[in-house]
Amino acid sequence: MSFDSGLSGRFHKRSMTGFTPTEIKAIDQSIPIKAREAWTKYAAREFTSPDQLESQIINHVETTLARSMYNCDSLAAYQALSTSIRDKLILHWNKTQQMHTLREVKRIYYLSLEFLMGRALDNAMINLGIKELCCKSTDELGFNLEDVIDVEPDAGLGNGGLGRLAACFIDSMSTGNYPGWGYGLRYNYGIFSQKIVDGYQVEAPDYWLKFGNPWEIPRHEIQIPVDFYGYVSTTTDPKTGKSKKQWQGGEQVLAVAYDFPVPGYNTSNVNNLRLWSSQPTSEFDFQKFNQGDYDSSVAQQQRAESITAVLYPNDNFYQGKELRLKQQFFWVAASLHDIVRRFMKTKKKWSEFPDLVAIQLNDTHPTLAVVELQRILVDLEGVEWNEAWEIVTRTFGYTNHTVMQEALEKWPLDLFGNLLPRHLEIIYSINMQFLQMVAKRFPQDRELIRNVSIVEESDPKNIRMANLAIIGSHKVNGVAELHSELIKTTIFKDFVKVYGAEKFTNVTNGITPRRWLKQANPMLSDLITSKLGSDEFLTNTVRLKQLEKFIDDPEFREAWIEVKLHNKKRLAQLIKKLTGIEVNPSSLFDVQVKRIHEYKRQQMNIFGVIYRYLQIKATPESERAGKFFPRTSIIGGKAAPGYYAAKKIIKLVNSVAEVVNNDPDSKGFLQVVFIPDYNVSKAEIICPASDISEHISTAGTEASGTSNMKFVINGGLIIGTVDGANVEITREVGEDQIFLFGNLAEDVEELRQDHQMGKLEVPEPLEQVFDEIEKGTFGPYDEYKSLVDSVKYHGDYYLVSDDFESYLEAQSTIDKEFRDRENWVKKSIICVANMGFFSSDRCIREYAENIWNVEPVTDQV
Repeated sequence: MSFDSGLSGRFHKRSMTGFTPTEIKAIDQSIPIKAREAWTKYAAREFTSPDQLESQIINHVETTLARSMYNCDSLAAYQALSTSIRDKLILHWNKTQQMHTLREVKRIYYLSLEFLMGRALDNAMINLGIKELCCKSTDELGFNLEDVIDVEPDAGLGNGGLGRLAACFIDSMSTGNYPGWGYGLRYNYGIFSQKIVDGYQVEAPDYWLKFGNPWEIPRHEIQIPVDFYGYVSTTTDPKTGKSKKQWQGGEQVLAVAYDFPVPGYNTSNVNNLRLWSSQPTSEFDFQKFNQGDYDSSVAQQQRAESITAVLYPNDNFYQGKELRLKQQFFWVAASLHDIVRRFMKTKKKWSEFPDLVAIQLNDTHPTLAVVELQRILVDLEGVEWNEAWEIVTRTFGYTNHTVMQEALEKWPLDLFGNLLPRHLEIIYSINMQFLQMVAKRFPQDRELIRNVSIVEESDPKNIRMANLAIIGSHKVNGVAELHSELIKTTIFKDFVKVYGAEKFTNVTNGITPRRWLKQANPMLSDLITSKLGSDEFLTNTVRLKQLEKFIDDPEFREAWIEVKLHNKKRLAQLIKKLTGIEVNPSSLFDVQVKRIHEYKRQQMNIFGVIYRYLQIKATPESERAGKFFPRTSIIGGKAAPGYYAAKKIIKLVNSVAEVVNNDPDSKGFLQVVFIPDYNVSKAEIICPASDISEHISTAGTEASGTSNMKFVINGGLIIGTVDGANVEITREVGEDQIFLFGNLAEDVEELRQDHQMGKLEVPEPLEQVFDEIEKGTFGPYDEYKSLVDSVKYHGDYYLVSDDFESYLEAQSTIDKEFRDRENWVKKSIICVANMGFFSSDRCIREYAENIWNVEPVTDQV
């Protein structure tokens, strides 16, 4: 039997999901019975015992890695175990995708510029229910499973909450059996690896792909050309005689696909995360090389590869802005081509596109997809403009993640037009049609027309991506109740006037309990399972409510305390490893870990630490123990490379740590730690160890937050402002279990206006802090003058002066309540018991029912 006539020949040109449903059925019927039996036997090949898994691990060590078991180290063990599990996932993935294709189900495509997946091995073992089996197998082979897990680097595919939310969502789509794909970029060097040198953040490449990634499947056969620059011409269609636009790109790169299978929990459903890597159309100019022009000979390759080199290049200068816009178009163009190609194989009419495709824009970054789909339909497929636009608006949904006008994405018109000339024309056409509709309904309201226009008539002109996302979507959602109300009354109030409130909805964020409880805190998960009788709470978090029955059980409370102490000791070991600082696990762990930004107010946190330090020093030694409970202040997070103020905050934290940790007066009462290079795997150790976590953003600035949910589901309490999801967490866990402080969102604008009019008073405690900084206690004052001046002389935009005393009062209350350990552990149990609402599984159900119109699909007919 020749290659082309046998079973292999039937599949070597296209994967099963590349055929239409009719073709798949025809192929299946044409396969000889013996071949089909052999294929079925192969497809059923899965390990169910430690011996079977050991055999596969050894096979991959010897064949895939070309090593022997005699020189197999932890890295090779990790790669071989991961590849063995990936084999299992691929079998499930193939079945899942084939089932979705055969049934012609509607798919959700989630476009996010970040997917902060963390480590994949532990998550896959938990979701597949094989961690115990893997532990036995690796033990038999002479390896400790936890050591093998620790070898895996965090996937450098994101930065903060946006990416982690996307990762939770794609996990929940798989767990809920929703047919969904994620689309993102495969960054070669992540965002950056954060080093702390003399207290300063120093950025270095994140070589997360140094040893390859056993979880990804390279799809070198999927290479999609993406154009930039060029010009637009008008041609006449010979068939219809109508004129049409044609974009001739001036530069072209290839988008190469890499697939990352994402398993669901307690299901055989495996969805896909497809990541795009940029490559040149021609790697090497041999003529230039022969002429001695060595740099130019590889210039095209370098320009192409730079698109997916790093997450969010520094956009403080023109070239950085252009590269960031290139990233966004490259990603959405490749993704749209892939989605459209998959739809076209169904042979259905274009009007049915929204019946099979739902696309969610995770923030404004993928908004160019709206324009690109319109271009594909009108320019390439010949669909009439209005029909195409109806298809587009029925297809897209837009998730907004900010209430700050200054954070909404804009692009200079000249930059945009130079890079994407045809897309700028389409935007102008969309905008004109939209503004004509608005002017017809509100003929005298020129301010309204100016505010809702996609093109900002400023100097220079800008393209407002949030406006485009709203106009191009059928639903716009916020990510917490307060946030969703604020966007309707502040940044998007003009669009509410145009469309009505029904276009705007809320889906409060959530987290996956598999990652953030079972994986991050296995001892607590096991304790909960032992009390509830099953681990059903991992897919039905409402079951956690039953924990309240055991609040008065002294044995249960004691076990709860032991779990927390174990987790604090584990974090203490990590801190010692990373910083050399030995912390006291019996102290109160006060944690704030998240992206460093002025609105998140890490500066207020460290000002509070300085004030506590000054109070300790001012208290007679004999009275300190009665007044101050030992506390360890833990801060971590990355600052954007071009964000000067955020970097100064990091420097101040480290300088304060240096002084406080070496002062005999504060020894035993206060320690300060900055955890470098904060990421998902570190968060999995930090969250379970917190006693109190800080979510202290200026009211009305944090859309939701998800780290607050991660801390609370692990039994930590919150100190926070009435902002984002803190509001809903308070409603669920009760006001007695959260320490709220500060001004409310409705007061913020008035306070800012007062500051601008010179009505700003720095409270006495904060003045003491500033005096100490000015004295040079923590290093030269010039280092931190900008942080002090931003409060005292530059309007205090984030209201540190207004909230500082309230913040100190809340911290004082925490000191008192933490001394009552019995009552504190009861609060901790109540918090976990009432976190059922904050599951990403619930989020996905709400999106599916209210926005996507997508239903779960199982292999049960």
